[in-house]
Amino acid sequence: MDVARDPRPRKRKRLVVASAAVLGVVAVTVLIQGLPTAVPSVDFALIWPDTVERGPLVRQVRGPGTLVPEQARLITAVTNGRIEEIRLLAGARVNPGDLILRMTNPDVDMQLLEAQARLSDARSQLTQLKATLQATRLQLRGTVAQLENQLANAKRQHEANRRLAETDPDLVARSELERTRDQVTELETRVGLETERLGIMDSTREEQIWAQEDEVERLQELVAFNRERLASLDVRAPSGGVLAPVETALQQGMYVLSGQELARIVVPGRLKAEIRIPQTQAQEILVGQRASIDTRGDTIVGQVVRIDPAVRSGTITIDVALPAGLPASARPYLSVDGSVVIERLDDVIHMGRPTHGRTNSSVSLFKITPDGDYADRVEVQLGTGSVNEIQVKEGLAPGDIVILSDMSRWDGYDRVRLRRRG
Repeated sequence: MDVARDPRPRKRKRLVVASAAVLGVVAVTVLIQGLPTAVPSVDFALIWPDTVERGPLVRQVRGPGTLVPEQARLITAVTNGRIEEIRLLAGARVNPGDLILRMTNPDVDMQLLEAQARLSDARSQLTQLKATLQATRLQLRGTVAQLENQLANAKRQHEANRRLAETDPDLVARSELERTRDQVTELETRVGLETERLGIMDSTREEQIWAQEDEVERLQELVAFNRERLASLDVRAPSGGVLAPVETALQQGMYVLSGQELARIVVPGRLKAEIRIPQTQAQEILVGQRASIDTRGDTIVGQVVRIDPAVRSGTITIDVALPAGLPASARPYLSVDGSVVIERLDDVIHMGRPTHGRTNSSVSLFKITPDGDYADRVEVQLGTGSVNEIQVKEGLAPGDIVILSDMSRWDGYDRVRLRRRG
């Protein structure tokens, strides 16, 4: 006969085993936490080390720019027109008067013909006015002369009648004497009126002629203007030089508007650099400072000659004058890099500019140990800076080797191991 066993001892055994396992896990965790943190490894080939030095530090600011001609002549369309022929293309050397392109505009031809017709009418009216005024003046002078003659005769007749009447009243009737006196009075009045008319006519004659002559001159200027518009359809070089590219490429058959750029003439060999400096770095730039222009093939040394007072798109444009003898790599409208020397510090501790290092700030960097196997985190106080270098005020000494590249991946570590290949 089987005897039933009590299950409680087995349950107590399981509880003991589980408790032992938990205690084991806790012990292992405490042990692991008590161990020192593992040092991460960094591939030495992927970092950017630099040595701290003591010596001169040249402060510079840098920005992109463009080489532009010092002397450039822009040719724009005087009037609307359609391009019929392009004689010269960008890069061609031109002399004054050379034909660059030819345009047409029938409206300009029509306006010139209309202006010429109006000028002919005005000239005809001027000639007719002069003839009319001269004829009128002669007629008035004849009328005045005739009336003066009649007045003289009337005076003689009246004087004769007066004398006869004084000698013998019966020789001349009283009515006849009064008639001759009235005739003299009438003729005197008429002579005065006609003389006044002649004076008015003479005083206004020149003014009428001048007014018509002014109209003729105005129309002559209008004709000359339209002739210049017609001549401007043949676009010619106003000065010698080399044709530079324009913003909008021109093609035969294209219709251009008045004021549109048609050509640009530059004087070869005389270039300047227009450099765009970030506004935060341009406060210390002054006229006369030395500047270097990198054409990606040569370096040209120039001088700052102008600073744009306005800020555009976060940058300030400066003009750098370049020497006369330029290398072959210097071409108009070439993209370049420019740097301006702001200041030279003769004896300071400096290093290369770290990725996240700003002037006059504190930054955390990794300094490589003397054996070169590790790099320890140090706090560095930075001072004034340049394009590629920056002053070290505290935290490093000459001869220290620091890592300038981005080490933010290891922000949680105070030391890293440098792994070298090979």
